[in-house]
Amino acid sequence: MRLLLDTHIWLWSHLSPQLLVPRVAKELEDANNELFLSPISLWEVLMLSQKGRVVFHPDVHTWIENRFQEVHLADAPVTHEVARETSRIRLRQRAPADYFLAATARVFDLTLVTADRNLLSVPDLSLLPNR
Repeated sequence: MRLLLDTHIWLWSHLSPQLLVPRVAKELEDANNELFLSPISLWEVLMLSQKGRVVFHPDVHTWIENRFQEVHLADAPVTHEVARETSRIRLRQRAPADYFLAATARVFDLTLVTADRNLLSVPDLSLLPNR
């Protein structure tokens, strides 16, 4: 399976793995699955750090670098096609990052791993719910 990790899933997998349901934890650990991360998720992590909502040790940049060394995460790039696809996404809440993650999953034919109810309601999106 080709899995796009929502930001909170990526964070939980390292900071609070007990928040992952058994199926999601199993799929993240399965070496046969490809794991993808969007630069939007990196941006969200940096914003969480700047706002003091999550504290990373020793600092956010080192934490990110260490996570990339521990687990191979392929880039799920923000492309012109992804940007165009955001206009086809219908969400109840207007979180810009959610539009980009859903569009990225569609464009690159990835399964989005998320617990976000807003994203779980998007039609025509391959999902692995953390529920």
